[in-house]
Amino acid sequence: MSTSWGYSAENGPAVWGKLFPLANGNRQSPVNIETKSNIQKTGNFSPLQFKYVPENTRSLVNPGYCWRVDVNGEGSQLTGGPLNSDTFVLEQFHSHWGCSNERGSEHTVDGVSYAGELHLVHWDKSKYSSFAEAAGQPDGLAVLGVFLKVGKHHEEMDKIAQLLPFITHKGDRITLPHAIDPAKLLPKDTNYWTYLGSLTTPPFYESVIWIVFKDPIEVSEEQIALFRQLKCHDVHEESPYDALGGHVINNFRPPLPLGNRTLRESGGH
Repeated sequence: MSTSWGYSAENGPAVWGKLFPLANGNRQSPVNIETKSNIQKTGNFSPLQFKYVPENTRSLVNPGYCWRVDVNGEGSQLTGGPLNSDTFVLEQFHSHWGCSNERGSEHTVDGVSYAGELHLVHWDKSKYSSFAEAAGQPDGLAVLGVFLKVGKHHEEMDKIAQLLPFITHKGDRITLPHAIDPAKLLPKDTNYWTYLGSLTTPPFYESVIWIVFKDPIEVSEEQIALFRQLKCHDVHEESPYDALGGHVINNFRPPLPLGNRTLRESGGH
């Protein structure tokens, strides 16, 4: 039996609201970032600061709907910006992508999609004692969103891309043979947009302070092609007879209304 949700016509975003009532909330993510109209400029954010321990990246897993790197958050910290004085620690990072380079990101900018989007998921260690506890609180999580644009080869991302053939099927997991530095997956210019939102996959908890970087990072055509080879079923299951041939493709949630939420941005360039 495959999972009750996915990204096909039968179990994808269009029906999530029936399966998961929280998906119908008014603080859901992602959103379309309209740069012309609804953004509050703010000069009063303290600088966003992050520190990661590459050796604490643990394993690479295929949960059936993306690739994910699980991390021991010890020693990591994300502070500043919209997070006030709390310290957030890294739990995992994963990616979303499309079937072509014109789609794949969850957030869009003035209606335009990128080829993919990387999410670095952190939880507030200052207030809560575990990721599970923080995930259910309105201020418990902070996610860094990084747009992926197809272009130059990305050295750090390659450490992940080259291992994806080892986690082809749902449930596959490998211990990372070498450290991956999450800081090297962030753009050099760390100006960002921020708003209050939710997880973009079940259970859709409305617990995320989103920080979406304005600048994308570039990955190569070959690298993102490896993302698209992952399968959404386990090795013993028959491949679903769907248009995607059982591959993990178009694993992104379309944007939802911003509603009365405020979208803010860090100081201008």
